[in-house]
Amino acid sequence: MINDLKKDSEDRMQKSLESLEQGFAKVRTGRAHPSILNGVMVPYYGSDVPLNQVANVGVEDSRTLVVQPFERTMVSTIDKAIREAGLGLNPITSDSIRVPMPALTEETRRDMQKVARNEAENAKVAIRNIRRDVLGDLKTLLKDKDISEDDERRASDDIQKITDKNVAEVDRRLAAKEAELMKV
Repeated sequence: MINDLKKDSEDRMQKSLESLEQGFAKVRTGRAHPSILNGVMVPYYGSDVPLNQVANVGVEDSRTLVVQPFERTMVSTIDKAIREAGLGLNPITSDSIRVPMPALTEETRRDMQKVARNEAENAKVAIRNIRRDVLGDLKTLLKDKDISEDDERRASDDIQKITDKNVAEVDRRLAAKEAELMKV
């Protein structure tokens, strides 16, 4: 029972770390990477679908993405979707779509760092909320006399260690992302 709670908390905290990585992928560094366009939704036959379902996204060089639509009629629609995605990108259209990455200024890099810190803080909050939920479950088990006070105390200490480990991992990933953002 206690082991199930520990395992569940580790799994949920791991998902928070994965979510953090997805958030970091949206924070662009100035180098072209296909994940920058992951959040772009394209209208396709009456519904919005992710860009990668209507086109191939690749890297031409370190500063340019290439979007190759599966259907030629989608070129202008994809171009419009990228422009309106709020990423600050201006695609160049021909048979395919080329998306040059604008160079980041010092001020833009600082703004991107703030966004990265916010993503990291959200991940830490999620991890702490998981800890709170599991500790609440332990208290309920203790109250129902399903576990002893000693078991509850040991399990609480273990949950805290798992939480500390995951929060340290968030800090490590944030430091790596900040270093990547500030590299010119």
